[in-house]
Amino acid sequence: MATEGLSEYESVLCVKPEVNVYRIPPRASNRAIRAADWKLDAPDWTGRMRVTARGKVAYVKLEDKISGELFAQAPVEEYPGITVETVSDSSRYFVLRIQDDNGRSAFIGIGFGDRGDAFDFNVALQDHFKWVKQENELTKQAQAPDSTPKLDLGFKEGQTITLNIGQSKKKDRSRPQSSGGIGLLPPPPGGKLAPPPSSRSNSHNTQPSAGGSDTGCLLDLDSTNSNSAAPSNPTTTASSDLWGDFDSVSPKVTVETAEKQDHWKDAHSFNL
Repeated sequence: MATEGLSEYESVLCVKPEVNVYRIPPRASNRAIRAADWKLDAPDWTGRMRVTARGKVAYVKLEDKISGELFAQAPVEEYPGITVETVSDSSRYFVLRIQDDNGRSAFIGIGFGDRGDAFDFNVALQDHFKWVKQENELTKQAQAPDSTPKLDLGFKEGQTITLNIGQSKKKDRSRPQSSGGIGLLPPPPGGKLAPPPSSRSNSHNTQPSAGGSDTGCLLDLDSTNSNSAAPSNPTTTASSDLWGDFDSVSPKVTVETAEKQDHWKDAHSFNL
């Protein structure tokens, strides 16, 4: 399986300039691997790591920093899996299963000085195998026969269809538009409504019309108004009565004055 896809081109997924390699003790049980059990202060080898992909298989290659000579490589066919494992006490260290050309394999420990480099290594493997999963699903869909019945939407022989597009538009135009709710009556043809008559215009400013019955009614109203307006000034009546009393009294005063003048003339003639 490691030789699958050798004829395809090789793409580079990730390159890290420095990685440390450690010898790890043999696994005694199925418990999680801890990086604290390694000699972290004295790595066994230090070099460059390059992650490539050829087809659906990824390769983790450990190379010399200067010459680029291959130190070891690990073909990865699935991730997460037995080829690349994480440790339980750190995110910067991994367990890598390397394999030579003869098929012999061994487990070593690798570690990054920077946590960001470990994150990039992890994401590069995840993205590659996510793509591999999508490719496998597309291949299965292409190979699987389509058992669902096909829907035939075509016209049968002699079948026709009629579209009444123009008639529907004419119907829509002839339909009256309603404003909704209670309908309102149209305004009178005069254009303006006549104002209601006021009380003052009825009593004083009524204009006669052309009819004879209306003229008689107006004449009656004028006679009523003239009769009702006569006693409306009591001061004028009282003053006219006062002057009438004075006029009736004035002839008496004139008679008494004439008698006094005659008596004075008699007395004056007697003295003479």
